Amino acid sequence: MTFKAKKERLQEIYERFETDAHKFKKDAICKIGCTYCCTDVGNVDTTTLEGVIILERVNSLPQPLKGQVKKKIAQNRLKKEKEKIARCPFLKEDDTCLIYDIRPFSCRQLYSIRECRGRGPTVHRQATELAKKTVREMQRLDDTGYSGHISFILYLLDKPGFRKLYLSGGFDPGKIARFGKSHGIVINRFAR
Repeated sequence: MTFKAKKERLQEIYERFETDAHKFKKDAICKIGCTYCCTDVGNVDTTTLEGVIILERVNSLPQPLKGQVKKKIAQNRLKKEKEKIARCPFLKEDDTCLIYDIRPFSCRQLYSIRECRGRGPTVHRQATELAKKTVREMQRLDDTGYSGHISFILYLLDKPGFRKLYLSGGFDPGKIARFGKSHGIVINRFAR
């Protein structure tokens, strides 16, 4: 499957999830500026497929914004390596998302039917199960890729050798084994 076809298939997966989860998400209290999941939860995961799409956007930004975003991604990675909660690097000063239209599934699946502050999001169990199935489908689609925290995946994709191998359909988890183990990276092909 071509990379373009994978991107199109990913969009179909997103759309199907939104359709299937609508009955649960319709009562969500989330709104623009509500950033609990972007700041306090602090765990934005992504697949390499989503990461490439996000990195393409970052690389297309004008300077100095591109440099500022890359710096925020690096700072986010350093905080996550220290196991600290870190504000999403794509959350702008006005508490809106710089990449909302291409945000990863870990963001798309989140919602809450109650105020989050102090207790975290309240999500329907059925929507959580639907999200788990969707993640597995995405991992099967991205079977030569990986899943993990967004700043870790973007760090890997910023390395020309890794990016070239991934985009060519190559698969060599040994090349990232040390980083992968220490950073909780999942090999999509072997995910359950």
